Amino acid sequence: MLDMGTGGGELLSQFRPFPEIICATEAYAPNIPIAKQRLEPLGVHVMDIHDDDSLPFGDAGFDLVLNKHESFSPTEVRRILRPGGTFLTQQVGGLDCAGINDRLGAPEYEYADWTLSQALAGLKSNGFEILEQQEQFPIQRFYDIGAIVYYLKVIEWQIADFQPEKYIEQLYGLYLDIKRDGYWDVKQHRFLIHARAI
Repeated sequence: MLDMGTGGGELLSQFRPFPEIICATEAYAPNIPIAKQRLEPLGVHVMDIHDDDSLPFGDAGFDLVLNKHESFSPTEVRRILRPGGTFLTQQVGGLDCAGINDRLGAPEYEYADWTLSQALAGLKSNGFEILEQQEQFPIQRFYDIGAIVYYLKVIEWQIADFQPEKYIEQLYGLYLDIKRDGYWDVKQHRFLIHARAI
């Protein structure tokens, strides 16, 4: 089993008992020591990766690949899965919180073209059978303007090079709306794919 983009290993650590061979990858540098500290005592091999197109695993080594909110190469995922193996992913779609960009008059979200149909096409063309697909647009609610500014500082790909001063008038207008209504809602974008290697 492989968990791609394990973060700090919080979710994976709850999946015990583990199979005999279990690995996890993580690309975000601050998460790597946290994941190693949490997962390696449990027998999980944690690997630092930086290239979706070159995973450090042999061919057909896994029966199951999990992926939550992590980029992936369908070619590489198919290469490392055994025939009949399962790929299960939840992705953040390209329309995620696009309402923030619209409201602030900011450039389009960096990954705006990432869609369920694009992901499905990539998997199908690389030897996967799609068993299940779902797409949802849940609401994300902000209760104060500080939370929006913090979000845009942390989720740095939502608006590249975000600086509050650059959007001060739009932020003030949003502040007034939140003050009036008590909150401001924006749509998230999530999709799930359950696929089998042919």
